[in-house]
Amino acid sequence: MAKSRIVTIDLNFQNQTQAIASYLIRHDDGGVLIESGPGSTLSALEAGLAKEGLSPRDITHVLLTHIHLDHAGAAGWLSHQGAQIFVHPNGAAHMLNPEKLIASATRIYGDRMGTLWGEFLPVAENQLTVPQDAQEIVIGKLRFVTVNTPGHAEHHYSYLFEDLCFSGDVGGVRIPGYPYLRVPMPPPELHFGKWRESITRLRSLKFSRVAPTHFGIFDDADWQLNELQKNLDAAEKWLEEIMPADPPVDELRAKFEDWMNEQSRAENLSDKVIQAYNLANPLGMSADGMMRYWKKVRMANVTHNA
Repeated sequence: MAKSRIVTIDLNFQNQTQAIASYLIRHDDGGVLIESGPGSTLSALEAGLAKEGLSPRDITHVLLTHIHLDHAGAAGWLSHQGAQIFVHPNGAAHMLNPEKLIASATRIYGDRMGTLWGEFLPVAENQLTVPQDAQEIVIGKLRFVTVNTPGHAEHHYSYLFEDLCFSGDVGGVRIPGYPYLRVPMPPPELHFGKWRESITRLRSLKFSRVAPTHFGIFDDADWQLNELQKNLDAAEKWLEEIMPADPPVDELRAKFEDWMNEQSRAENLSDKVIQAYNLANPLGMSADGMMRYWKKVRMANVTHNA
């Protein structure tokens, strides 16, 4: 059976190519998007759709992997153009009422919120669908299956489609042309154990292609999952070596950035590619996520077992 054509729309986030993707699949009545991208990239999304002869009103369904602003920020706007928005049960309330999500992000990004993310509109209530884990989503002749994949976030689905997995952020961050993968670990819900369980589940599904939102479609899903596991393990080991000294968060960020930059140099990544990785996966955010995980999960376990 012929594979469906999947169009990778580069949302040109902050004028950087290969940082955030939205994936388009046509069907008889319009198109499906996997990820809306942020509100700040709507013009790039519209331009990408126009190249395919479509407008936002032709998008009938948007499947979100999770509700972080770089993945879901434009979903509310698309719902008001007529799209049905699909989201994990743990993220649904925030899509209907994004005030807490916006307030949390504003504490992090401050006056850069508008420039980075644009407007985050609520999803129209009658345009929100909340599928369950392992549910088949049927859109014309297209078939998607939800896969609950926590670890990066508790509200994270991956989507199986034919021989491909749309892996959101749980599959890692990878720029085409480089055999290098980073693990995005933002607060507040990073969990190494749950992430490993998600990798095990994804491996069991035996897809051959993988499409992380950052960035592109790759034909070596096994390599990606193996590299993801290796890098996740290395990050936790690094954290276990650093955190007993109880560094302040600024020091942890600096140490983590130094460690990641050493890896980037070892891989001979160009400055432009490093910039794409850093936009898709800000290193300071991962350091913050690791510190929160350590104090919330690891130290809680130590206290509980004492």
